[in-house]
Amino acid sequence: MKAIRQYEFGPAETLRYEEVPDPVPGEGQVLVEVAAAGVHLVDTAIRAGEAGGPFPLPTLPMTPGREVAGRVVATGPGAAPGWTGKRVVAHLGMASGGYASLVVAAQTSLHEIPESLTAEAAVAMIGTGRTAVGILDAAEIAEDDVVLVPSAAGGLGSLFVQAARGAGAVVVGLAGGPDKVRQVQELGADVAVDYREPGWDERVRAALDGRKPTVLLDGVGGEVGRAGFEMLDTGGRIVMFGWTSGAVTPFASADIAAGSLSVVWITGPRMVKRYGGLRGLETRALAEAAAGRLVPLVHPPFPLADAAAAHRALEERRTAGKVVLTP
Repeated sequence: MKAIRQYEFGPAETLRYEEVPDPVPGEGQVLVEVAAAGVHLVDTAIRAGEAGGPFPLPTLPMTPGREVAGRVVATGPGAAPGWTGKRVVAHLGMASGGYASLVVAAQTSLHEIPESLTAEAAVAMIGTGRTAVGILDAAEIAEDDVVLVPSAAGGLGSLFVQAARGAGAVVVGLAGGPDKVRQVQELGADVAVDYREPGWDERVRAALDGRKPTVLLDGVGGEVGRAGFEMLDTGGRIVMFGWTSGAVTPFASADIAAGSLSVVWITGPRMVKRYGGLRGLETRALAEAAAGRLVPLVHPPFPLADAAAAHRALEERRTAGKVVLTP
Protein backbone atom coordinates (compact mmCIF):
# COMPACT_ATOMS: atom_id res chain seq x y z
CA MET A 1 0.00 0.00 0.00
CA LYS A 2 0.94 3.68 -0.17
CA ALA A 3 1.57 5.64 3.04
CA ILE A 4 3.23 8.75 4.38
CA ARG A 5 6.28 7.93 6.46
CA GLN A 6 8.32 10.15 8.76
CA TYR A 7 11.85 9.26 9.88
CA GLU A 8 12.79 12.49 11.65
CA PHE A 9 11.02 15.44 13.23
CA GLY A 10 11.15 18.67 11.28
CA PRO A 11 9.50 20.65 8.47
CA ALA A 12 6.78 19.40 6.16
CA GLU A 13 9.39 17.97 3.79
CA THR A 14 10.11 15.20 6.32
CA LEU A 15 6.83 13.57 5.20
CA ARG A 16 7.64 10.92 2.57
CA TYR A 17 5.21 9.15 0.25
CA GLU A 18 6.28 5.49 0.10
CA GLU A 19 5.24 1.95 -0.69
CA VAL A 20 4.96 -0.10 2.53
CA PRO A 21 3.61 -3.55 3.45
CA ASP A 22 -0.15 -3.84 3.92
CA PRO A 23 -1.15 -3.86 7.61
CA VAL A 24 -2.82 -6.94 9.07
CA PRO A 25 -5.70 -6.52 11.54
CA GLY A 26 -5.04 -8.01 14.95
CA GLU A 27 -7.31 -9.07 17.78
CA GLY A 28 -10.49 -6.97 17.77
CA GLN A 29 -9.32 -4.91 14.79
CA VAL A 30 -10.56 -4.30 11.25
CA LEU A 31 -8.78 -3.29 8.06
CA VAL A 32 -10.13 -0.11 6.45
CA GLU A 33 -9.56 0.97 2.87
CA VAL A 34 -9.14 4.71 3.41
CA ALA A 35 -11.25 7.14 1.39
CA ALA A 36 -10.36 10.24 3.43
CA ALA A 37 -7.86 11.02 6.18
CA GLY A 38 -8.13 14.10 8.36
CA VAL A 39 -5.28 16.56 8.85
CA HIS A 40 -5.11 18.60 12.06
CA LEU A 41 -2.88 21.30 13.48
CA VAL A 42 -1.88 18.75 16.12
CA ASP A 43 -0.46 16.66 13.27
CA THR A 44 1.80 19.51 12.24
CA ALA A 45 3.02 19.98 15.81
CA ILE A 46 3.79 16.25 16.14
CA ARG A 47 5.58 16.28 12.79
CA ALA A 48 7.73 19.21 13.91
CA GLY A 49 8.65 17.42 17.15
CA GLU A 50 7.03 19.98 19.40
CA ALA A 51 6.85 18.61 22.93
CA GLY A 52 4.15 19.59 25.36
CA GLY A 53 0.57 18.75 26.16
CA PRO A 54 -0.73 15.47 27.59
CA PHE A 55 0.68 13.23 24.85
CA PRO A 56 4.31 12.14 24.33
CA LEU A 57 5.91 12.37 20.91
CA PRO A 58 5.64 9.13 18.89
CA THR A 59 8.53 6.81 18.21
CA LEU A 60 10.01 7.19 14.73
CA PRO A 61 9.66 6.08 12.03
CA MET A 62 5.91 6.44 11.94
CA THR A 63 2.90 7.17 9.75
CA PRO A 64 0.92 10.23 10.93
CA GLY A 65 -2.83 10.58 10.96
CA ARG A 66 -5.54 10.36 13.60
CA GLU A 67 -8.83 10.37 11.67
CA VAL A 68 -9.95 8.13 8.79
CA ALA A 69 -13.08 7.26 6.85
CA GLY A 70 -13.46 4.44 4.35
CA ARG A 71 -14.74 0.91 3.91
CA VAL A 72 -13.95 -2.18 5.98
CA VAL A 73 -12.28 -4.77 3.77
CA ALA A 74 -11.26 -7.38 6.37
CA THR A 75 -11.67 -8.23 10.04
CA GLY A 76 -9.18 -9.67 12.50
CA PRO A 77 -9.69 -12.33 15.19
CA GLY A 78 -12.42 -11.35 17.62
CA ALA A 79 -13.87 -8.61 15.41
CA ALA A 80 -17.42 -9.04 14.10
CA PRO A 81 -17.28 -10.12 10.43
CA GLY A 82 -20.48 -8.14 9.84
CA TRP A 83 -18.37 -4.97 9.62
CA THR A 84 -16.93 -6.11 6.29
CA GLY A 85 -18.17 -3.89 3.46
CA LYS A 86 -19.51 -1.15 5.73
CA ARG A 87 -18.56 2.53 5.32
CA VAL A 88 -16.98 3.58 8.60
CA VAL A 89 -15.21 6.46 10.26
CA ALA A 90 -12.87 6.25 13.25
CA HIS A 91 -10.59 8.32 15.41
CA LEU A 92 -7.38 6.32 15.75
CA GLY A 93 -5.61 8.25 18.51
CA MET A 94 -2.40 10.24 18.29
CA ALA A 95 -0.21 9.64 15.20
CA SER A 96 -1.77 6.27 14.49
CA GLY A 97 -1.29 5.61 10.78
CA GLY A 98 -4.16 7.44 9.09
CA TYR A 99 -2.11 8.91 6.22
CA ALA A 100 -2.28 5.69 4.20
CA SER A 101 -4.39 3.81 1.70
CA LEU A 102 -5.06 1.06 4.27
CA VAL A 103 -5.22 1.28 8.04
CA VAL A 104 -6.13 -0.97 10.97
CA ALA A 105 -8.62 0.32 13.53
CA ALA A 106 -10.11 -1.10 16.69
CA GLN A 107 -13.65 -2.32 16.18
CA THR A 108 -14.62 -0.33 19.26
CA SER A 109 -13.55 2.92 17.55
CA LEU A 110 -15.81 2.46 14.51
CA HIS A 111 -18.91 4.43 13.61
CA GLU A 112 -20.93 3.50 10.53
CA ILE A 113 -21.13 6.52 8.26
CA PRO A 114 -24.69 7.78 7.72
CA GLU A 115 -25.81 7.43 4.10
CA SER A 116 -26.15 11.19 3.68
CA LEU A 117 -22.50 11.91 4.55
CA THR A 118 -19.46 11.75 2.32
CA ALA A 119 -16.25 10.25 3.65
CA GLU A 120 -14.74 13.76 3.78
CA ALA A 121 -17.63 15.11 5.87
CA ALA A 122 -17.52 12.11 8.20
CA VAL A 123 -13.79 12.43 8.82
CA ALA A 124 -14.29 16.13 9.58
CA MET A 125 -16.91 15.35 12.22
CA ILE A 126 -15.16 12.43 13.98
CA GLY A 127 -12.43 14.69 15.39
CA THR A 128 -13.14 18.36 14.74
CA GLY A 129 -16.88 17.78 15.04
CA ARG A 130 -16.67 16.01 18.39
CA THR A 131 -14.52 18.86 19.74
CA ALA A 132 -17.02 21.41 18.46
CA VAL A 133 -19.94 19.65 20.16
CA GLY A 134 -18.09 19.58 23.49
CA ILE A 135 -17.18 23.26 23.26
CA LEU A 136 -20.75 24.19 22.33
CA ASP A 137 -22.04 22.26 25.35
CA ALA A 138 -19.79 24.39 27.55
CA ALA A 139 -20.81 27.64 25.82
CA GLU A 140 -24.56 27.08 26.35
CA ILE A 141 -25.46 29.51 23.56
CA ALA A 142 -28.98 30.95 23.73
CA GLU A 143 -31.05 33.11 21.39
CA ASP A 144 -30.28 36.30 23.33
CA ASP A 145 -26.51 35.85 22.95
CA VAL A 146 -24.11 37.70 20.68
CA VAL A 147 -21.40 35.17 19.80
CA LEU A 148 -17.92 36.20 18.66
CA VAL A 149 -16.11 33.50 16.64
CA PRO A 150 -12.43 34.05 15.74
CA SER A 151 -11.15 31.88 12.87
CA ALA A 152 -14.74 31.47 11.72
CA ALA A 153 -13.72 29.94 8.39
CA GLY A 154 -11.82 27.11 10.09
CA GLY A 155 -13.00 23.58 10.75
CA LEU A 156 -14.24 24.43 14.25
CA GLY A 157 -15.24 28.03 13.60
CA SER A 158 -17.48 27.17 10.67
CA LEU A 159 -19.41 24.74 12.88
CA PHE A 160 -19.69 27.34 15.66
CA VAL A 161 -21.20 29.87 13.25
CA GLN A 162 -23.85 27.38 12.16
CA ALA A 163 -24.66 26.25 15.70
CA ALA A 164 -24.96 29.79 17.04
CA ARG A 165 -27.24 30.76 14.16
CA GLY A 166 -29.29 27.63 14.80
CA ALA A 167 -29.72 28.73 18.43
CA GLY A 168 -31.04 32.10 17.25
CA ALA A 169 -28.02 34.09 18.45
CA VAL A 170 -26.37 37.00 16.65
CA VAL A 171 -23.07 35.77 15.20
CA VAL A 172 -19.89 37.75 14.57
CA GLY A 173 -17.32 35.83 12.55
CA LEU A 174 -13.67 36.84 12.20
CA ALA A 175 -11.57 35.52 9.34
CA GLY A 176 -8.27 36.26 7.63
CA GLY A 177 -8.68 37.62 4.10
CA PRO A 178 -11.60 38.56 1.84
CA ASP A 179 -12.22 35.04 0.51
CA LYS A 180 -12.59 33.63 4.00
CA VAL A 181 -14.79 36.56 5.04
CA ARG A 182 -17.13 35.74 2.13
CA GLN A 183 -17.25 32.12 3.27
CA VAL A 184 -18.20 33.20 6.78
CA GLN A 185 -20.98 35.35 5.34
CA GLU A 186 -22.23 32.36 3.34
CA LEU A 187 -22.29 30.29 6.54
CA GLY A 188 -24.83 32.76 7.93
CA ALA A 189 -22.83 35.10 10.18
CA ASP A 190 -24.63 38.39 10.87
CA VAL A 191 -21.29 40.22 10.87
CA ALA A 192 -18.13 39.02 9.10
CA VAL A 193 -14.87 40.96 9.48
CA ASP A 194 -11.27 40.53 8.34
CA TYR A 195 -9.23 40.52 11.55
CA ARG A 196 -6.03 41.16 9.59
CA GLU A 197 -7.18 44.68 8.74
CA PRO A 198 -6.36 47.46 11.24
CA GLY A 199 -9.36 48.64 13.24
CA TRP A 200 -11.32 45.43 12.77
CA ASP A 201 -12.56 45.58 16.35
CA GLU A 202 -14.05 49.04 15.82
CA ARG A 203 -15.86 47.79 12.72
CA VAL A 204 -17.35 44.99 14.82
CA ARG A 205 -18.55 47.47 17.44
CA ALA A 206 -20.07 49.70 14.76
CA ALA A 207 -21.84 46.75 13.11
CA LEU A 208 -23.34 45.67 16.43
CA ASP A 209 -24.73 49.18 16.96
CA GLY A 210 -24.48 49.28 20.74
CA ARG A 211 -24.77 45.58 21.49
CA LYS A 212 -21.77 43.70 22.86
CA PRO A 213 -20.67 40.10 22.48
CA THR A 214 -21.79 37.88 25.33
CA VAL A 215 -19.84 34.76 24.27
CA LEU A 216 -16.29 34.48 22.92
CA LEU A 217 -15.30 31.07 21.51
CA ASP A 218 -11.54 31.47 21.69
CA GLY A 219 -9.21 28.99 20.04
CA VAL A 220 -6.91 31.67 18.60
CA GLY A 221 -5.60 33.57 21.62
CA GLY A 222 -2.98 36.30 21.36
CA GLU A 223 -3.94 39.82 20.30
CA VAL A 224 -7.13 38.71 18.55
CA GLY A 225 -8.29 36.82 21.63
CA ARG A 226 -7.50 39.76 23.88
CA ALA A 227 -9.37 42.21 21.63
CA GLY A 228 -12.38 39.89 21.68
CA PHE A 229 -12.10 39.55 25.45
CA GLU A 230 -12.23 43.33 25.84
CA MET A 231 -15.41 43.51 23.76
CA LEU A 232 -17.39 41.18 26.03
CA ASP A 233 -20.41 42.56 27.78
CA THR A 234 -20.77 42.44 31.56
CA GLY A 235 -21.69 38.91 32.53
CA GLY A 236 -20.21 37.55 29.30
CA ARG A 237 -18.25 34.35 29.06
CA ILE A 238 -15.13 33.23 27.24
CA VAL A 239 -14.73 29.57 26.34
CA MET A 240 -11.02 28.88 25.75
CA PHE A 241 -9.86 25.80 23.85
CA GLY A 242 -6.57 26.66 22.18
CA TRP A 243 -4.11 29.25 20.92
CA THR A 244 -3.39 28.87 17.21
CA SER A 245 -1.75 32.30 17.28
CA GLY A 246 1.02 30.81 19.42
CA ALA A 247 0.00 32.56 22.65
CA VAL A 248 -2.88 32.13 25.08
CA THR A 249 -5.25 35.09 25.37
CA PRO A 250 -3.72 37.21 28.15
CA PHE A 251 -5.88 38.32 31.07
CA ALA A 252 -5.47 38.90 34.79
CA SER A 253 -7.67 38.05 37.75
CA ALA A 254 -8.75 41.69 37.84
CA ASP A 255 -10.27 41.28 34.39
CA ILE A 256 -12.82 38.80 35.76
CA ALA A 257 -13.25 40.36 39.20
CA ALA A 258 -16.64 40.41 40.89
CA GLY A 259 -18.04 37.88 38.48
CA SER A 260 -18.38 40.39 35.65
CA LEU A 261 -16.96 37.80 33.23
CA SER A 262 -16.58 34.03 33.37
CA VAL A 263 -13.82 31.93 31.83
CA VAL A 264 -14.09 28.24 30.92
CA TRP A 265 -11.18 26.12 29.63
CA ILE A 266 -12.56 23.14 27.75
CA THR A 267 -10.52 20.61 25.77
CA GLY A 268 -8.56 17.40 26.23
CA PRO A 269 -8.85 15.61 29.57
CA ARG A 270 -11.36 18.12 30.93
CA MET A 271 -13.71 17.55 28.00
CA VAL A 272 -13.45 13.77 28.39
CA LYS A 273 -14.24 14.01 32.11
CA ARG A 274 -17.01 16.56 31.81
CA TYR A 275 -18.92 14.91 28.98
CA GLY A 276 -18.42 11.26 29.85
CA GLY A 277 -15.90 10.37 27.18
CA LEU A 278 -15.38 11.22 23.54
CA ARG A 279 -17.40 8.48 21.85
CA GLY A 280 -20.68 10.10 22.85
CA LEU A 281 -19.47 13.38 21.36
CA GLU A 282 -18.49 11.58 18.14
CA THR A 283 -21.94 10.00 17.86
CA ARG A 284 -23.67 13.32 18.39
CA ALA A 285 -21.41 15.13 15.93
CA LEU A 286 -22.12 12.61 13.18
CA ALA A 287 -25.85 12.77 13.91
CA GLU A 288 -25.83 16.59 13.71
CA ALA A 289 -24.09 16.41 10.33
CA ALA A 290 -26.42 13.71 9.02
CA ALA A 291 -29.42 15.84 9.99
CA GLY A 292 -27.93 18.86 8.22
CA ARG A 293 -27.78 20.97 11.35
CA LEU A 294 -23.96 21.12 11.30
CA VAL A 295 -22.45 20.91 7.82
CA PRO A 296 -18.65 20.69 7.97
CA LEU A 297 -16.73 23.07 5.75
CA VAL A 298 -14.13 20.95 3.95
CA HIS A 299 -11.15 22.40 2.08
CA PRO A 300 -10.63 20.90 -1.40
CA PRO A 301 -8.92 17.59 -0.61
CA PHE A 302 -5.19 17.08 -1.11
CA PRO A 303 -3.94 13.82 -2.63
CA LEU A 304 -2.23 11.59 -0.08
CA ALA A 305 1.05 12.04 -1.95
CA ASP A 306 0.81 15.80 -1.24
CA ALA A 307 0.60 15.50 2.55
CA ALA A 308 3.56 17.86 2.91
CA ALA A 309 1.73 20.49 0.87
CA ALA A 310 -1.36 20.04 3.05
CA HIS A 311 0.73 20.62 6.19
CA ARG A 312 2.32 23.75 4.71
CA ALA A 313 -1.05 25.15 3.64
CA LEU A 314 -2.50 24.56 7.10
CA GLU A 315 0.45 26.11 8.90
CA GLU A 316 0.41 29.14 6.58
CA ARG A 317 -3.35 29.64 7.11
CA ARG A 318 -4.13 29.11 3.43
CA THR A 319 -6.97 26.67 4.10
CA ALA A 320 -10.64 27.10 4.96
CA GLY A 321 -12.46 24.37 6.82
CA LYS A 322 -11.24 20.84 7.48
CA VAL A 323 -8.13 19.70 5.65
CA VAL A 324 -8.41 16.18 4.20
CA LEU A 325 -6.14 13.78 2.32
CA THR A 326 -7.53 11.34 -0.25
CA PRO A 327 -5.46 8.26 -1.20
